[in-house]
Amino acid sequence: MATEAYLAVGTIKAWEALRVLSRDTCRPFSRTRSGLVLGEGAAIFVLEERARAVARGAPMYAELRGFGMSADAADILSPDVDGASRAMRAALKDARANIEDIDYVNAHGTGTPLNDRTETMALRNVFGAHAEHLAVSSNKGVLAHGLGAAGALEAVATALTLRDQIAPPTANFEEPDPECNLDVVPNVARRMTIRAAISNSFAFGGLNAVLMFGRA
Repeated sequence: MATEAYLAVGTIKAWEALRVLSRDTCRPFSRTRSGLVLGEGAAIFVLEERARAVARGAPMYAELRGFGMSADAADILSPDVDGASRAMRAALKDARANIEDIDYVNAHGTGTPLNDRTETMALRNVFGAHAEHLAVSSNKGVLAHGLGAAGALEAVATALTLRDQIAPPTANFEEPDPECNLDVVPNVARRMTIRAAISNSFAFGGLNAVLMFGRA
């Protein structure tokens, strides 16, 4: 379970002081992006061994197959390509998966100039030529940044993406950015075959966590 409810004048002013808030709205991966938008929310997961879930006829949304993390102790506002890459590779290794097994990435995608560029570099670093075949989108254009709840909220979205076989769009996308040269599913959801997916969560200071999910 993860929850976050912190929207108040004091916290908003603190985030304004970091100069990372958008002037209007969150536009992940768009050239016109100007920062993140703060949000609140909560998510709860029920994890169960597959055999037990099948035995009791439980509905299954997705299968959690792997987890990876890194702590690179980088600059608090400037994400590190290597740290994000190591977390993704660790999740794939934990799941005993190949890069070609992944069809979709639920990106951290904050809409800040630095994060989206760095995440693009990390994805290309890990997936190489296969990055051209990935659908990559960020939920933060819709959900905003839930801070402590963001990873769980986006993991839920990733599980539903696998269940429904629909890649959610990157909302509010306006113009392509040459430095974010990925298929970011701009503005319109896409029905496609999704065998497996990863969900990226990259926090301040290089605390990176990646989950890999497969179809249930």
